Amino acid sequence: MQSWVKDAAAPQQVDVLLFDAFSGHCLANTIEPMRAANTLAGRRIYGWRFLTLSGGTAVSSAGMEVTAHARLTDCSGDMLIAMPSYDYRRLASEATGRALRAAAGRYDVMAGFDAGAWLLAAAGLLDGRCATIHWEELPGFAEAFPAVDAQRLRHVRDGNRITCSGALAAFELMLDLIAERHGQALRLELAALFMSPEATGGQVVPLARSRSLVRAIEVMQANLEEPLTIGTVARRVGRSQKDLEARMKAELGASPQVVYRRLRLIQARKLVLETPLAVAEIALRCGYEDPSAMTRAFRREFGTTPQKLRRG
Repeated sequence: MQSWVKDAAAPQQVDVLLFDAFSGHCLANTIEPMRAANTLAGRRIYGWRFLTLSGGTAVSSAGMEVTAHARLTDCSGDMLIAMPSYDYRRLASEATGRALRAAAGRYDVMAGFDAGAWLLAAAGLLDGRCATIHWEELPGFAEAFPAVDAQRLRHVRDGNRITCSGALAAFELMLDLIAERHGQALRLELAALFMSPEATGGQVVPLARSRSLVRAIEVMQANLEEPLTIGTVARRVGRSQKDLEARMKAELGASPQVVYRRLRLIQARKLVLETPLAVAEIALRCGYEDPSAMTRAFRREFGTTPQKLRRG
């Protein structure tokens, strides 16, 4: 069963190794979930640095310049993500391979996003492993590296090697990694923050894995001001209440009641931070007739009150 909340996990250092012509979209989808996770957790649970082989600037495919924090050879951490996008075959030099092999001794996890798997494979770091790459490059990847089990998947984790097919898959993968370390409640909140259910339809960055749970969460999100009973939610997605409860506990580590309350309080926190509405009005908009009841639930969920959060 998945864990709903994990509060004791230590902070992680995630470094991104950039090359010229990297994808700005992929970089943003990698970093923003960690940035938002820090904000929502109220503490620094992720740190990140931008690295290059030389320590100099990398220029994205769209001309965006990113100044490196350091050279790869000077750094170590929990995970290193190699992130080339275009011209990756030329980048797969012996010098790059040596640098990546050396880094594998300093980082717990080695990852390749977008075309990064090609560089890891060329360095011999994916031999005997399952891996994926941007789908347009998969046939060539499989042919070039027969020692790698190339798979047509959005992302693949094989031990301490992670590969990812592109920018949208990177966002989904980062949410999964955050959930694994800090609990499904934070993943749900991140997915709700970045991708509205209308935008995703459960397709791009699903709020849960199974389709019935995606639909159940979307029903809950659409009925925050006047909450439905869990039995009604279950009927609307074609499940019995008992079945919905079992599925949600297995996948998210929490009951539908707990998930529904979290969604209502996520909305309450958003209104506290982004609007001048009175707490009483926020309570009504989030399904609480009694502002005091919402404040008590808010404190239990987030460790502070709406008033203190707004002042802070």
